[in-house]
Amino acid sequence: MDVYIDGKFYPKADAKISVFDHGLLYGDGIFEGIRVYNNCIFKLDEHLERLEYSAKGIAMELPWSRKEIADATVESCRRNGIVNGYIRMVVTRGVGDLGLSPRNCSKPTLIIIADTIKLYPEEFYKNGIKLITVPTRRMNVAALPPMIKSLNYLNNILAKIEALQHGFHECLLLNDQGYVSECSGDNLFLIHKGRLLTPASYAGALVGITRQSVMEIAAQLKLPMVETNLTRYDVFNADEAFLTGSAAEVVPVIELDGRQIGAGKPGKITGKILEAFRKKVTKDGTHIKPVLKKKTPAKK
Repeated sequence: MDVYIDGKFYPKADAKISVFDHGLLYGDGIFEGIRVYNNCIFKLDEHLERLEYSAKGIAMELPWSRKEIADATVESCRRNGIVNGYIRMVVTRGVGDLGLSPRNCSKPTLIIIADTIKLYPEEFYKNGIKLITVPTRRMNVAALPPMIKSLNYLNNILAKIEALQHGFHECLLLNDQGYVSECSGDNLFLIHKGRLLTPASYAGALVGITRQSVMEIAAQLKLPMVETNLTRYDVFNADEAFLTGSAAEVVPVIELDGRQIGAGKPGKITGKILEAFRKKVTKDGTHIKPVLKKKTPAKK
């Protein structure tokens, strides 16, 4: 596997950054997780737009155009033979001196990894997943806006650790007011009496690309969509629930904190959304076109 770092490709074993990079020292940077389906980089432009927004959110000026990053992403997939896979795009503040000030960093570092991923066992997609609410609360939006997809994921990791310690693969995080924000790595949706409900960004939810795709699908299915404050009570009494994320895709939820959700199995509306999503992912994005080899003239 070849990894892209600042304009060059390196074999996996040689793909390295400096120990003085502020992304490593202070978690100062941003990232995107992007899926590839049948040679289609799903919503690449939307991911790059969010990357630009995150950069502005942390006062980082990207020295590359959106097209330059897109071209490097496509080439990363092409070089690694990725037809169906996952892209991790990282932009760090770059190499600097010891100290928090970003002024010590001369330029950002761009890293693109194109590989494969399997986040959840196949049984979760067929039978649904059970969640637990963890003690760790989602970081307040006034401290770090959830719209910024930053390298500082310790808040999510602590929640993940608590879930794993109790035998659960995924968990629910509440914000400091007790409202549902999101899971450790995914957004949450509920279906209740024919409406699709999801926590708003002000509750601590990441503005996910897959989340937005599900909203688009809901509009196509004429399913009323509401972003609002939700409590655990609302989750307990939902007719259906599911998670969304670039790596997770769409995962049905059948239980929270020992309370069965709906019929305790993946619901019909969730199934329709998943079916529509799987059709969407191979069309809505940037297609990886093979490099056409020039024909050499036949020798006379």
